[in-house]
Amino acid sequence: MDETDQRLIAALRRDGRAAVSDLAGQLGLSRATVRARIERLVARGEISGFTVLTRSDVAAAPVRGLMMLSIDGRGTERIVQRLLGLPQVQAVHTTNGQWDLIVEIGARSLPDLDETLLAIRRFEGVLRSETNLQLSSRKPSARL
Repeated sequence: MDETDQRLIAALRRDGRAAVSDLAGQLGLSRATVRARIERLVARGEISGFTVLTRSDVAAAPVRGLMMLSIDGRGTERIVQRLLGLPQVQAVHTTNGQWDLIVEIGARSLPDLDETLLAIRRFEGVLRSETNLQLSSRKPSARL
């Protein structure tokens, strides 16, 4: 993947619905080149898919938090599977450093979030946790 591919992916992250002609103008390339690069990135697996995030996706879980977990011994995979079974869990990330896992949680309300956090803390093998609420989110602005 070269610098142009990286710039193309960055532009698609900002606006996945951008027209090929608009992307070509932003990147200083022809439409055919942009289309061919997108097709190549998809074929190579660099772009694994396109998705839509609807208002109802966000509205269904407006209270969001990041929960960091410290796991006892070799129980990480078992706990990851349990976490992925909870409807409030949006994603689970393994990490290094003080915490073993970072869990993205989305809930309908603060009481719902609290219940989810309590349930996770009760999982056998969870040693410690820390949770931060997401107060606001920002996406990168156009940098081209």
